[in-house]
Amino acid sequence: MNHLPALPILIPLFAASIALFFEHRRFGMVPQRIVAWTSIAAMLAVTCMLVGSAASGEVSVYLLGDWPARLGIVLMADRLSALMLLVGLLLGAACLLHACAGWDRRAPHFHAFFQFQLMGLNGAFLTGDIFNLFVFFEVLLISSYGLMLSGGRGERMRAGLHYVTFNIAASTLFLIALGLLYGLLGSLNMAELSVRVAQLPPDDVALVQAAAGLLFVVFCAKAALLPMYFWLPETYTHAPAAVAGLFAIMTKVGLYAVLRLGTLSFGALGPLDGFAWPALLVLGAATLVLASLGVLAATRLRALAAYLVLGSAATLFVAFSLGTAGTMGAGLYYLVHSSFAGAALFLLADLIRRRRGRAGDRKDVIAALPDKTVPGLLFLVAAVSLAGLPPLSGFIGKLLLLEAVPAGPRTFWVWLLVLGTSFMMLVGLARAGTRLFWRVAPWPDAGQHRLEAFTPEHEMVPAPSRPLETAAIVLLLAYGVALVVAAAPVLDYTRATALQLLSPGNYVEHVRAALPILREP
Repeated sequence: MNHLPALPILIPLFAASIALFFEHRRFGMVPQRIVAWTSIAAMLAVTCMLVGSAASGEVSVYLLGDWPARLGIVLMADRLSALMLLVGLLLGAACLLHACAGWDRRAPHFHAFFQFQLMGLNGAFLTGDIFNLFVFFEVLLISSYGLMLSGGRGERMRAGLHYVTFNIAASTLFLIALGLLYGLLGSLNMAELSVRVAQLPPDDVALVQAAAGLLFVVFCAKAALLPMYFWLPETYTHAPAAVAGLFAIMTKVGLYAVLRLGTLSFGALGPLDGFAWPALLVLGAATLVLASLGVLAATRLRALAAYLVLGSAATLFVAFSLGTAGTMGAGLYYLVHSSFAGAALFLLADLIRRRRGRAGDRKDVIAALPDKTVPGLLFLVAAVSLAGLPPLSGFIGKLLLLEAVPAGPRTFWVWLLVLGTSFMMLVGLARAGTRLFWRVAPWPDAGQHRLEAFTPEHEMVPAPSRPLETAAIVLLLAYGVALVVAAAPVLDYTRATALQLLSPGNYVEHVRAALPILREP
């Protein structure tokens, strides 16, 4: 049996357990950092092997406990799973580098929580069973809550409580939907559900649709789709920078679940095929408009970054809901781009916050910004990428999406939506750059309240130099540049992934054909 699909879950599990033995007051942070980086390196090596095997079209099946898929837990690694694993680990490496600049000293159990977070992400992408998707969602929730509250209090505590309360309510709905599905279909294995839904008697279609609808509500809540987006800006704004950067992929987990179940379990030309896509298209479009308005209205750079993450998730909902191989392939490319670029802006916002003293990252406060050359250049690259301007990866993703929109009455409206919201985001980013990097002194006719709030550069306490923080931002932006340089092979992979998703027969056959080696029920 090929054990590779289990390793991205087991490695961070053991790494987190080992990190807990190295108490920071006794051993310092070095042993925990060594464990964390060793874990990242091992997971990247395993993931690269999974990507290599998935690129050939192979679907890796792992029967946990050696039980048949219809009875036990199954792990699956196809093109989509391998891609999401790789994106999550590359993002995690950059965020870990940022945390190792010194912030992890404020959070004694940061590295353990970080590894559990990676375990939850990897498990959610690899599981072939909806109940275990719920389990890994809960691992994500617990570890993300711990990460968010690490080294914080006050506003961060309040935002964290809001976040965990909302997600617990969503998890309750998740369990109800799972109970309904299991009672109606007798299985929660994704591939097995595909077969049983296709054979569903007409009398049960409405009930299964209701259960599937509840599931999609939960996934849309995790992805912050309108009207369930309120938790995201507040949570991401108050989270520590390295944690907020990792959270850039959290909304993509909900998107992944919608895409996986929508094309596999409730697709495959069964009676539920495509039943949710029209509603998701409308809600995705509305969320995208709302996120663009949030970018324009945000007074803090971290809040602006949070609305940009929300906008990227909404753009992906629009791309996936169109339901063609072209839009899905372009959407997957845009997913990779937006994860890296959004995380880079969160890390950059933290760097700017420290250098502006009491002004922090607020755009409405005029303040000097010492040593602004490097942050300014980094912000320019990030803004160009996030706004979808050439020649960076954001432009390629949106161009391919628009090019792939199927001809019909929706073509004009999708073009108008994507181009219009891109322009609004460009204006919001341009205003942020102007106010943070150029308008660094009061105007000659500034009022007294402006002059009182202004701190001259020579009176500001110099921020400590942390080269690793800058290196982490450069690394994330370098990922975006690599997406441009290697656009052809990456697009070939994402298009092949889309075709595989729209033809799930091979996936189902691999799961049902996988037999236990030692055990037969």
